[in-house]
Amino acid sequence: MTTAKARREEIYHLAVTTGLASVEELSRHFAVTASTIRRDLAQLNEQGKLARTYGGAVALGAHPEPSLRQRTGEAFEQKQAIAAWAASQVHDGEIILLDGGSTVGALAHALRGRENLSVTTPGINTLQELADSPGIQVDCLGGRLRGVSQTFVGPLAEAALERMSFDRVFLGADAVTADDGLCEADHAQTRLKELMARRGDNVYVLADSTKLGKRPFHAWARIPLPWTLVTDAGADPGQVELFRSTGVTVQLVDVNRESSAALS
Repeated sequence: MTTAKARREEIYHLAVTTGLASVEELSRHFAVTASTIRRDLAQLNEQGKLARTYGGAVALGAHPEPSLRQRTGEAFEQKQAIAAWAASQVHDGEIILLDGGSTVGALAHALRGRENLSVTTPGINTLQELADSPGIQVDCLGGRLRGVSQTFVGPLAEAALERMSFDRVFLGADAVTADDGLCEADHAQTRLKELMARRGDNVYVLADSTKLGKRPFHAWARIPLPWTLVTDAGADPGQVELFRSTGVTVQLVDVNRESSAALS
């Protein structure tokens, strides 16, 4: 009899070699119930190996979702510069929402030591950054923890958002396109991002230039206009024009200038 671990390893192997498989197809293949397959897929999703889609299907890709730790080291200077610019937009006395993710986590770090701020977040990295900042009130959007992204998602987080509003909302993304919006590995993430965007007076998407126009996963969040894409000046001009043509405001950040300002 196939063990659960061996079955999940084979599901992952099938994912990266044959494409898309439904819950029903996997259930027949392994001669187990559909609920067993759904539990397998949920665990693989939590591990960042597969991304799920609606209808019980699995988005099967050769590149698993990187962990938050892995993403923190990618495009480091660009993320720091984007975070520094974003921090300059935040005024004392404001109530803001910080998404999870590495770039928004860098923004949280840049806000350390500020006074008279209220920050709400589903991200563990932001909680860690601001936990010892006495001038900042921190509220956590609780819910189900996604270990790979270190963020809380799900109905509990969504319900809390319905009772809140914010001066500014800062969102992260695994990728972002002009036509489909924000790309993530999990639909619970995209659902929460859409809700967060609707609760802010000013909405910013923080994404370094390597994320523009990419489609690594199959879950999407459509963000209603107006919103601002904050990216680095290394962005492809064609991509920048695509976003601007749809009505998105694009802020290009000079990495050297923002990095120097942050150090001064």
